[in-house]
Parts: sequence; C-alpha cells; structure tokens
Amino acid sequence: MPYISVKSYPKDEATIREVTERINQVFLEYWGCPQEAITIQMEQMPPEEWNEKVLKGIIEPNKEKMMICGGKKQY
Repeated sequence: MPYISVKSYPKDEATIREVTERINQVFLEYWGCPQEAITIQMEQMPPEEWNEKVLKGIIEPNKEKMMICGGKKQY
C-alpha cells in the first residue's frame, strides 16, 4: 500500500528515475506511509500500441476511477 502504476511513451532513463523519485516523495509526504509500503511501476508503451493497450484497454473501461482524464480533473 500504495501500488502506483504509470504507463507512458518511452522516455530516457534519467527522466524515468526523476519522475519515479518525485512520485515517491509525494506519497511519503502526503500519504503518510513508510517507504517500505510504496511500490512504483513504470511501464513504457510504444506510441503505436497506446490506443489499443492503454486507452481502450485501461482508461475507457475505468473512466469512473480516473482522477484526471485527458487533462481534465474528474474531482
């Protein structure tokens, strides 16, 4: 608790590590959980697979769970 999964277009390793560290820090600061409880998965997805695997496969079936979708806040 918590498990955070991020899917994105490919980025360089330095960017992936920096984003992962910033997400980690946010959860440490605001969620109030110990470092041992945090799991972060970063999965890079080629642009040609994005619509089928992420948009249609994950986002559309789970729209009611999205906090921000298409850049728009859902809360």
